[in-house]
Amino acid sequence: MNKAKRQEIYERLQREDPAPTTELKHRSPFELLVSVILSAQATDVSVNLATKTLFLEAATPEAMLALGLDRLKEHIKSIGLFNTKAENILKTCAMLVELHGSEVPRDRAALESLPGVGRKTANVVLNTAFGEPTIAVDTHIFRVANRTRLAPGKTPRQVEDRLLRFTPAEFRRDAHHWLILHGRYVCIARKPRCGSCVIEDLCEYRAKTDPEPE
Repeated sequence: MNKAKRQEIYERLQREDPAPTTELKHRSPFELLVSVILSAQATDVSVNLATKTLFLEAATPEAMLALGLDRLKEHIKSIGLFNTKAENILKTCAMLVELHGSEVPRDRAALESLPGVGRKTANVVLNTAFGEPTIAVDTHIFRVANRTRLAPGKTPRQVEDRLLRFTPAEFRRDAHHWLILHGRYVCIARKPRCGSCVIEDLCEYRAKTDPEPE
């Protein structure tokens, strides 16, 4: 994979989706943070179903704390690991109130100090809420980066570092969303939809699938 190929890949993805964004529904950095914490080992669809009612009751750290653990669990009990996630969300809310004036910090170290927030979650928040050129490597992005040879690596951090190094500056802000959506809907795990892929001729995946019959 060379520089010219990478440039063309991102140009095509940009033409397909000029303004990509997360599929997690949110109205504020706080709602986004809660949604991303909930999304670990869960689908965006399931998270959106849970937060649709949750955020009507609790859209701020203070309101979430007032909601309490039992009522929070009722809202999110359909999501995997909801017990641990509920505890982490309330601990995070307490820290936001006590240390950050009830605001989500625009700082990686501060974000990663919050319970339930790791590097991937911090990257999502920094990128989606604050427009930082970060790339959060989930299973979809890890797969796409390795399959296409866009930025191959053995670990998510290795892939992240290579994506940041190899992605042209003008595409870094949106690369996270383009790659995750491409992995979710086109370059899927079991049988990638190579026949309907806009970057098929640039991709270096050796086991490309045949076009799907019409």
